[in-house]
Amino acid sequence: MTGSRGLQSEPTPEGEQTLVPGVAPISQRERLEAEMRAPLQPRRLQQPMTIGLFDENGRRQLHLF
Repeated sequence: MTGSRGLQSEPTPEGEQTLVPGVAPISQRERLEAEMRAPLQPRRLQQPMTIGLFDENGRRQLHLF
């Protein structure tokens, strides 16, 4: 699309956005490729490992020794 001053623009969910001359908009494919390269994130908050060797509360019980 062409804006009021002859600049290129594209529709977005936030409204019409003017494009910078010489810079191509990011395609859906490029967005998906960038997301695929990103490290995986857990779906839920992970519980701390508080048993055995990693039990920091157990290490604080110095009165047992």
